[in-house]
Amino acid sequence: MATSKSASSGRFGVRYGRKIREKVSEIEKKSRSLYKCPYCNKIKVKRVFAGVWHCKSCSNKFTGKAYTPY
Repeated sequence: MATSKSASSGRFGVRYGRKIREKVSEIEKKSRSLYKCPYCNKIKVKRVFAGVWHCKSCSNKFTGKAYTPY
């Protein structure tokens, strides 16, 4: 029975269990997506590292949650 590797958690293969791989995939999808800037209202905010976010449009750096800015 062949299964396909999905999303970013596909790098784990069959290890660690399905639920944990799904959670990791969901968290990485949230942290790597672009968000709306609270200062200029453009969708240009990207995560620098855990809790620190940077807007590419207005160059503001601000803190937020670990995986989402708000």
